Amino acid sequence: MKKLLKSKKALSPVVAAIILIAVTVAVSIAVAAWMGALTFTFMKTEELRITSVTFQSNTTATIACTNTGADTLTVTAVTIDDATPSIVTYGVNFAQDHSLAKGLAGTIAITSSPLTSGAKYTFAVLTAGGNKYTYTTTAVWS
Repeated sequence: MKKLLKSKKALSPVVAAIILIAVTVAVSIAVAAWMGALTFTFMKTEELRITSVTFQSNTTATIACTNTGADTLTVTAVTIDDATPSIVTYGVNFAQDHSLAKGLAGTIAITSSPLTSGAKYTFAVLTAGGNKYTYTTTAVWS
């Protein structure tokens, strides 16, 4: 019996190396799949950049914006200092459902209660993705 236990050997170095390489490859495949899923999730984000706001009169302003995100976005609301304007008209490149395709620039014309020249106003565009994009400017009639 003593002779049987003494002759017992551990794993050979070759088998140990093969097992170590197999575990490393399996873990790297799992990490690559996880990172790939994160990349595709983050690339489907929406982003709207408001480039300017132009005032036509004391009640009318036009918001110029560009969809710089990776997917089409849909505008659900527009506000001025957290108040909803009385009329919102979607102009250039906006579809019937108020969506703007990626890479396109568009305009949103708004009519609201009288604005004061020289006062600061914060315009906000809310999207279907739940994001709020703001732009603060001083009212100056053009």
